[in-house]
Amino acid sequence: MAAAGTLDLQQLLPIVLAGGLGLCVLMVALALGGEGGVPGRTMKRRLARVGRGPLQPGPARRGGGVRRLEPEGAFPSLDRLMRTLLPRPQKLRQRLARTGRRISLGHYLAGCLAVFALDAGIAIELFRLPPLLALPEALAFGLWLPHLVVGSLGRRRTARFLALFPDAIDLIVRGLRSGLPVSESIRAVAHELAEPVGGEFRQVADGLRVGATLEDSLWATARRLEIPEFNFLVIAMAIQRETGGNLAETLANLSQLLRHRRQFKLKVKAISSEARASAWIIGSLPFVMFGILMLVNRSYVLQLFNDPRGMIMTGIGLTGVLVGVLVMARMVRLDA
Repeated sequence: MAAAGTLDLQQLLPIVLAGGLGLCVLMVALALGGEGGVPGRTMKRRLARVGRGPLQPGPARRGGGVRRLEPEGAFPSLDRLMRTLLPRPQKLRQRLARTGRRISLGHYLAGCLAVFALDAGIAIELFRLPPLLALPEALAFGLWLPHLVVGSLGRRRTARFLALFPDAIDLIVRGLRSGLPVSESIRAVAHELAEPVGGEFRQVADGLRVGATLEDSLWATARRLEIPEFNFLVIAMAIQRETGGNLAETLANLSQLLRHRRQFKLKVKAISSEARASAWIIGSLPFVMFGILMLVNRSYVLQLFNDPRGMIMTGIGLTGVLVGVLVMARMVRLDA
C-alpha cells in the first residue's frame, strides 16, 4: 500500500507542476496586464487619444512622430504568448524599457517560469514540503522576484539619470546663450553626457532627424521615463514655445530647482536612515532565526510544515511579518 501511495504521488506530481506553470502564466496576465478590453474598443480609445494638446503627455499628434516596432526577443513564442494573454502589454514593455536593458516580454515570462520551477523544486526536494504548500509559495515567489528585479533596475537607472539631468539642462542653457538652436543643444547633450542621459537625449535627437517635432519626441521620452523632473523640462519648453520668453533663463532656473530638489531628497534619506536600518533588521530577524534553527535542529523546524497546525501558524506568522514590514516601509518613506 505504501509503495502504491508513493507511486500515485510520483505520478501526480508532474500534473501538479504542469498545472502550477499554467497558473503562473495566468497570474502574470492578471497581475501585470491591467484592464482588459476588446481589440475594437482598444483601437477606439487609441484613436480618441490622438490629437491631444501640446501640454498633455499623451500620444503623438496626427502627423507627428514615427512609430517604431518592438523587435522580438530570443523567445518569439513566449513574446507572442505574452502579447496574446496581456490585454495591455505596452504597459509592461514600458516598465521593462525603463531598465535600460533589452528585456522582451518573452524574457520576462521565461524568468518568471524559471524562478517558479526552481523554487518549487527546492521546496519539494530539499525541504520536503507538500506540493499543496510548495506550489503556491513558488507561484508567489515566481511573480514577485522578477517584478522586484525589474523595479530595482529601473530605480537604479532613474537615480543615475537624475544625477546627470541638471548637467544636461546646463549644457542646453550654455548652447542657447551661445546662439545655438534647441535641437543642436539637445544633440550636444546626446554626444557629451554619459548614459542614461546621453542615450535618452540621443533618442530625442534621432526623432528630430527623422521628421518628428521636438515636442513629440520629448513627450515620447517622458512617457518612457515617467520621471517628474523630465516632465518639468518638457512643459517649460512647451510653454516657452507658446508664450515666448527667455528659454535659457527659464531652463537655468529649472536646473537650480532640480539641484535643490535632489539635495532635499538626500537630506531626507539621511534623516530616515536609522529608521530604515531598524526596519531591515527587524524584518530579517525571523528569517535569520529560521535559518539558524534549520542548521541546528532541522527535524524540529520541519514540524511546522509536516503538521497542519504548524502550517497555520507559519501562514499567520508570515502574514504578520509582511504586514509589519509594509507598515515600517511606509513610515520611513518620505516623498520630497
